[in-house]
Amino acid sequence: MNLAAVDLNLLTAFEALLEERNVTRAGRRIGLAQPSMSSALTRLRALFGDELFIRTAAGMQPTARALALARPIGEALAQIRATLAPDLAFEPATARRRLTIAVTDYGDLVVVPALVALLRQEAPGIDLVVRPIADAAASLATLERGDVDALIGGHLPDSPRIVRRKLFEEDFVCLRDKGHAAPLTPDDYVRLPHVLFSSAGGDGSPGVVDAILAAEGRRRRVAVTLAHVVAVPFAVAGTDLVATMARRVAGRFAEIAGVALMPLPYDAPPFAIDLLHRRRAASDPALAWFLAAIERVGRML
Repeated sequence: MNLAAVDLNLLTAFEALLEERNVTRAGRRIGLAQPSMSSALTRLRALFGDELFIRTAAGMQPTARALALARPIGEALAQIRATLAPDLAFEPATARRRLTIAVTDYGDLVVVPALVALLRQEAPGIDLVVRPIADAAASLATLERGDVDALIGGHLPDSPRIVRRKLFEEDFVCLRDKGHAAPLTPDDYVRLPHVLFSSAGGDGSPGVVDAILAAEGRRRRVAVTLAHVVAVPFAVAGTDLVATMARRVAGRFAEIAGVALMPLPYDAPPFAIDLLHRRRAASDPALAWFLAAIERVGRML
């Protein structure tokens, strides 16, 4: 393909269509009237030899080819924007800005306190709004729309329109009352009643540990299901219950709740705590600094 013959403005049209899933809104976003945006889509289809976006009741849905193009085109545009952006120095100590993130319960308890401490020390003029991630897919959609600046948590869904950075890895530990502090055996683990955290209510979905147990033909009994993770250690205290929790969360409440931490008697793999943000964040000096600050916090935890 002769690059000189390609209108690179079509790539911004592609990006807008991918994010908006609507021809009119995509055109408005990049300053094109609806007929001009439709023309751009026609030219994009000819350029890539694919329909790219199919009109449905739910909006313009990307084809497999469009999804495959999303990441490389997004990265190329981010690089161009960063190169052409004015070289404006960002001074965190004097900056005034309001930033919004959405986090899981884990992020709220482990990452946010350290992030707030860093902001108060280095960028006291930045106001931080923290929203909960109740529905991961819905929160991802708010990030894609630009309603929030970043998501932080584990097991968050992927999207070709979003950049994912791993902050650190987390693993599981068991909690028991301090009066039952002897290490658990695999048999103990399935014999004892469990307390489970489920933000959605009900019995919760089978987790990693349940899959490991099922592979061995075993199953644990969940005697108590709680809607708030901070309640779990306090429910364990003074009882025969056992809980399985992320190590860093459990460590925050062990002493105050009067519970003991001990190894999980099964080989459960660690999981990642991730930072998700939009590709164009690199062209915003304040947001780029903020995201780098979150990564610094991750390295300290």
